[in-house]
Amino acid sequence: MKLPRRRFLRLAAGAAALPAVSRIAGAQTYPTRPVRIVVGFPPGGAVDIFARLLGQSLSERLGQPFVIENRPGAGTNIATEAVTRAPADGYTLLSVSSPNAINATLYDKLNFDFIRDIAPVASTIRLPNVIVVNPSFPARTVPELIAYAKANPGMINMASAGNGTTGHVAGELFKLMTGVNIVHVPYRGGAPAITDLLGGQVQAFLGFAAASIEHIRAGKLRALAVTTATRSEALPDVPTVGEFVPGYEASDWLGVGVPKKTPAEIIERLNGEIIAAVGDPKLKVRFAELVAEPLSMTPADFGKFIAEETEKWAKVVKFAGIKPE
Repeated sequence: MKLPRRRFLRLAAGAAALPAVSRIAGAQTYPTRPVRIVVGFPPGGAVDIFARLLGQSLSERLGQPFVIENRPGAGTNIATEAVTRAPADGYTLLSVSSPNAINATLYDKLNFDFIRDIAPVASTIRLPNVIVVNPSFPARTVPELIAYAKANPGMINMASAGNGTTGHVAGELFKLMTGVNIVHVPYRGGAPAITDLLGGQVQAFLGFAAASIEHIRAGKLRALAVTTATRSEALPDVPTVGEFVPGYEASDWLGVGVPKKTPAEIIERLNGEIIAAVGDPKLKVRFAELVAEPLSMTPADFGKFIAEETEKWAKVVKFAGIKPE
C-alpha cells in the first residue's frame, strides 16, 4: 500500500522525534536506582565531607541513595580513571576538584585526558587557601614577607600539604609573580604541616584555610592573606594576596563530573539539582563552618573554567619543575 506523501512525512517526523522524547522522559524519571559519587580522597577529609553533604542533599531531593565511594591514590587519578571507564548513564559521578586541573601537567602519562573524558556537570564550592606564619616570624603582612624573603633568599621554609597540591602550586605561583626565593617543604597532609608550624620547625604554611582557622582565631598563628580573588567571609579582616600582588588568585574548588558520553538531559537535570542543593540555606551554613563558599556554574561555564585552570596551572608546574611524589 502506498502512503500519501503528507502522511508519510508526518510518520517519519514522529519516528525521528521518538529518541528525543525517550531521552527527555528518561531524564525526568532519573534516577531509578542508587548513584555512586566517586571521591579521590580518603574518608574524613574536606573533599570527602563536602561530597557526603552533597550526596545526602541529592538523596533527599531525588529519592534515591547517592553513595560515596572513596578511591584515594595518585592525587585523585585512580578515582578519575575509574569514572572514565564507567557506563555513561548518570549513575557514576566524579567528585571533581582542582587537583584534576593540576594533574594534567603534573603527571607525564595518564590513561585518560580529563577534559576529553570527563563531562562537567556543576561546580559546587570554592575554598580559600591562606598564607599563615608562626607568630615569631618577623613579617606581619604580604609586603613584609616579600621584602624579608628578598633580603634572606632561601631562608624561609613554606610548608604545604604535599607535592603538587593546590597549596604547593599556589606557593609556586606566589614565587613566580613576586620573584622571591622561598623553600617549599611538602608534608603528608595539612595537619602535620600545621603541627610543625606551631612548633617553629617551618616559618610559613600555605593551604586550606579550614586547616588553620581555629589557630588563627586563637592567636597561635598569624594569617597574612587568603589566596582567593576576594576576601573570605570566614576571615573578613585578612586581606587577599591580590591586594598586594595584582592578578594573583589561587583557590581550591570542587564540583561534579560524569563520563563524557552521559546524555545531556541527565547532565542538565543533575546541574539543576546540584545548584539547588548548594543554594539550600542549611547546606550553606555547613559550608560556612568549613570555610567554603558556594560556586554555581552551568556545565558549559564549568567546562570553560576547568580549561582555564588547567592552562594556568600548567604554566606554574612547568615553571617550578614540579614532579609527583
